[in-house]
Amino acid sequence: MKKIAIIGTGVSGLTCGHLLHKHYDVTLFEKNNYIGGHTATVDVKVDGIEHAIDTGFIVFNNRTYPYFEKLLARIGVDKQETEMSFSVHNDATGFEYNGHTFTSLFAQRRNIFRPKFWRLLYDIVRFNKLCKTIHEQGSYKADHSLGELLSEHNFNDFFKYHYILPMGAAIWSTSIKEMQNVGVEFFVKFFFNHGLLDVVNRPQWYVIPGGSRQYINPLIRGFADKIKLNTDIKSVTRAADKVTIEFANGEQSEFDKVIFACHSNQALALLGDASEQEKSVLGAIPYTENSVVLHTDTNLLPDRKAAWASWNYLLNNNTDKAAVVTYQMNILQGLQSDTQFCVTLNHLQGIEKSKILREFTYHHPVFNQESIAAQQQKHSIDGKNNSYFCGAYWYNGFHEDGVHSGVDVAKQFGVEFD
Repeated sequence: MKKIAIIGTGVSGLTCGHLLHKHYDVTLFEKNNYIGGHTATVDVKVDGIEHAIDTGFIVFNNRTYPYFEKLLARIGVDKQETEMSFSVHNDATGFEYNGHTFTSLFAQRRNIFRPKFWRLLYDIVRFNKLCKTIHEQGSYKADHSLGELLSEHNFNDFFKYHYILPMGAAIWSTSIKEMQNVGVEFFVKFFFNHGLLDVVNRPQWYVIPGGSRQYINPLIRGFADKIKLNTDIKSVTRAADKVTIEFANGEQSEFDKVIFACHSNQALALLGDASEQEKSVLGAIPYTENSVVLHTDTNLLPDRKAAWASWNYLLNNNTDKAAVVTYQMNILQGLQSDTQFCVTLNHLQGIEKSKILREFTYHHPVFNQESIAAQQQKHSIDGKNNSYFCGAYWYNGFHEDGVHSGVDVAKQFGVEFD
């Protein structure tokens, strides 16, 4: 039985382990003292009641998560419906809205009398129609960025900075400036497939009851004893008939194949003998750091409770700064508590210290035109030199993409996801 090393235990690595462990001798290596990657559920006790709150992976839907939904069904994990809504609050002007319902849209009553707000609504419809036309006609231009598309079609700054750029920045955990560099084809296909260009007929979103960690133990059943935690790998070198992993403590292990189920930059850093093509492809897909805080400070939400949404974007004048987004976890997870639990990205200094429960750091792939072009070159490095690469960075950067990528690798080993 061939020996396979899987480096990383996020959803991609665990999917590989789940699919391959009955057919191969797999060993999974994780540098942290826990598995699951962005699947990070935290137990919080308030007034004697425990709540399991997600801080990384939270939601999925019934339209664009076919691999993940199939995986949950395969391992017998339930799901519960949730609401997906989006608000924007401008810290400088006090302007805010939540587009979920008519009432929340006009939670700030003066929006009714704002001509530029009505123009915003008009431009949302116009933008959606434009993107649908581009998608249906397949009229994508090479190297065409979202920022260029918005300028060419005369979308004003109010629309850009109070709707489409914050929404994109929230989705991909990036800055408004970086969002303008995203390729039109990548952006439009994603928004079209996720129903974000429609006012109605949007997908149903779900969370996992008890927190997203509930799928981890069922997923690793059968190979849990093959997972090595707190394992610091120094380098990976490949030969014609073997792969050698050198650990930080000086020890070495040999395998027939290696699967890099870590971030693109992490994989490249481990490859002491990286080929020029591996350097070119993996080096073109960078990651950005996002600080994440679990807290109970509602000052990060819109001023009006009627405007509170599942995702709440705090707009400021610094377009270089990573997105400041607050997830309202009571709404998302259906938490029954008078305490409002929030998860905020990239705004530690704005949260009252006494209300901070936990702090985390996550990294997300950056999708600019260079990284999207690199995705198309996956075939040039995957399966070469006894090495395979999987991770959400090969697709759209989400949990579904991590599973999809793991399934891709398993297929190369002759194992189907049935």
